[in-house]
Amino acid sequence: MAEGSNRRSASIEDYVRAIYGLEERGEDVTNTSLATRLEVSPSSASGMVTKLAQQGLVEHVPYRGIELTGEGRSLARSVLRRHRLIESYLVSELGYTWDEVHAEADLLEHVVSDLLVARIATKLGNPVRDPHGDPIPAVDGSVEEVSTKLLDDLPAGAVGDIVRVWDTDPELLRYLTDRAIGLGERIEVVERQPFGGSIVVRVGQPPEATTHALGREIAQALSVSLR
Repeated sequence: MAEGSNRRSASIEDYVRAIYGLEERGEDVTNTSLATRLEVSPSSASGMVTKLAQQGLVEHVPYRGIELTGEGRSLARSVLRRHRLIESYLVSELGYTWDEVHAEADLLEHVVSDLLVARIATKLGNPVRDPHGDPIPAVDGSVEEVSTKLLDDLPAGAVGDIVRVWDTDPELLRYLTDRAIGLGERIEVVERQPFGGSIVVRVGQPPEATTHALGREIAQALSVSLR
């Protein structure tokens, strides 16, 4: 994991974290997808990718796009550890809600010291998941993997528990909160409506479970651990 005295620039850290995030989702990492994720121009993304390659953080793989090198992945996980621990601290200790923490952590992850990050981890009992269910890399860069599937990929009749929300859009998170759709909740796929329609789900424990028709954007944002 990267030490504070050897940290890269904030822009480099943002890019490797974005590449790691796309890889986590199994999405193609290209200049275009990076530009979309970071809300920059494709030419800016291309220029930064060239810089990352020169520093040994990424490589271009034929037919597969941009991939992090071992050093790049280590750096990305170091940034993610800071980011996700900060989010966890803001929710646990300062009363933030899960829809408020992402933007704050984006700013703080580049300036907190390694000592502060270590003390946050200790204060929180070394959590392995953040408020969105994202895995928090350990000090050595290892990540606890959990077998999950996106709600969008589940057939009717599937039952599991919501363990991760991929989207950090505040409006989406508030939408879920308003409907009591959160981490740890039981979820059952009741019906998949045809022609790309909604996925009808039942959330919560019977008989108090509530029924919702969720669009594809939400179905692709929820990871479920099957029972």
